[in-house]
Amino acid sequence: MLKHLTIHNYALIADVELELQDGFTVLTGETGAGKSILLGALALVMGAKADTRTITEGEDKCVIEATFAEHDGEIIVRRELSRNGRSRSFVNDEVASMTELKALSERLIDIHSQHQNLLLADSGFQTDVVDAIAKNADERTAYTAAYEQYLSASAALDDLQRQAAQAQRDADYILFQLRQLTEANLQNGEQEELEQEEYTLSHAEEIRGILTEAIDTLSGDNRSVLQALHALHVGDASQELQERIESTYIELKDIAGEAEHLLGRLNADPQRLEQVQERLMLIQSLLRKFGCRTVSDLLAEQARLEQQSQVLEHFDEQIERLTKAKEEAFRAMGKAADALTKTRRAVCKPIADRLITDLSQLGIAHANMQVSITPATDYTATGHDIVDFLFAANLGQSLQRVADVASGGEVARIMLSIKALTADTTALPTIIFDEIDTGVSGSVATRMADILRRMGQSRQVIAITHLPQIAAYGEQHIKVYKQDTNKRTETHICPLTPEERITEIATMLSGNTPTPSAIKNAQELVYAATQKS
Repeated sequence: MLKHLTIHNYALIADVELELQDGFTVLTGETGAGKSILLGALALVMGAKADTRTITEGEDKCVIEATFAEHDGEIIVRRELSRNGRSRSFVNDEVASMTELKALSERLIDIHSQHQNLLLADSGFQTDVVDAIAKNADERTAYTAAYEQYLSASAALDDLQRQAAQAQRDADYILFQLRQLTEANLQNGEQEELEQEEYTLSHAEEIRGILTEAIDTLSGDNRSVLQALHALHVGDASQELQERIESTYIELKDIAGEAEHLLGRLNADPQRLEQVQERLMLIQSLLRKFGCRTVSDLLAEQARLEQQSQVLEHFDEQIERLTKAKEEAFRAMGKAADALTKTRRAVCKPIADRLITDLSQLGIAHANMQVSITPATDYTATGHDIVDFLFAANLGQSLQRVADVASGGEVARIMLSIKALTADTTALPTIIFDEIDTGVSGSVATRMADILRRMGQSRQVIAITHLPQIAAYGEQHIKVYKQDTNKRTETHICPLTPEERITEIATMLSGNTPTPSAIKNAQELVYAATQKS
């Protein structure tokens, strides 16, 4: 429960030290006195977005501190906001993030403001109410896991299909390129061989003349080199020199034979030259097209394209595998959703019956309600259900969605009934109602106050109210009022003594300085309330 609240330099509040009790507490005060400021300060300390405009004018810093009592000790939450925009948060004097504050507030306190009545138009809110009563946390957790698994499987399949579609768009070009290289039947080293052959064929006559001259010089009939060596006899030559001459003769004779062989093979074949040149042109064209320098580079590119083409062939297999995974995840999700729906349907009638009973006590004598669960068009994060609270206020009226037919006063009473219904389930130690009594008065307000006090028997309930009937039921009564000082107007918040409480309720009854009759009515209201406790 919220045990202590300190507010320093927040809006019109200069300094407030407020001790709060368990049970049912009421806050009253004139419109504009600063009751909403109190809620704003509390929201800030529980993780709401900071705004430097909330710092009291002329001050540099505001500090809000809330002490919560739990069964295992105290939790002290402090928020500091500076004029320069810096915001710091602490939990038990240790720095805390906004995420941590919000998570903490979700288990410590529920602030129900007037705009939250709009939640009755939200199927998600109604789903959460049903789930709270159904106590189906295990089923909802199982469904969430199955739902996320399905989303993951769907995303993986979609991603692969996008890749496959892109690959398919590229496939024709990839296969065209691969076909060009494959049909070229390239061989490592062939470019150099072709270039040499092309040179030989292009210069055949010139080479023929050179070979003929060389052959004639080596072995011709007219004083050839071989004839000269053969005739060479050096009488006084050493054995080594004779051997060298013999060896040179043999080598030159062999060279002459090879030259004759080459000359015999040499043929200025224009057709072959054309073929060689065409092949070289093809290679050069491929080198330019693929941005390569050598045939070896082209062969590497061919290998890469072959690998890409093989990947294309495997897409169908992978898509089939992921499709099966998605189908299995869908079935698991459907099964988990059915189990979740079953838990919800089981509590629909008890919820409606309880709400009808409470609304009857709150003055809607012929209230009729039904919790409708219909299949959603698709699976969502909360299941496969559309949950709607249907309502009719009068006999003979057909049930329709609450948000479509309920008046402001009826919405307030329905929301209070829902809060009373879910209070024990959620186990929140503190619930704050900001003018939950909007649109009600008279005996209905008294019945509403009775429900609030009964809720306060198991938790701390704080209600901001303008109704004396509800104020009379408070076990602690706190007044919010404004007072002018020399510097500015300030909001003050203080608990009332029993005597002050009577005066405040009498003022609420009479609307001005309380008359003796208003005082008496206030006393009767308080007495009647104590008799019902």
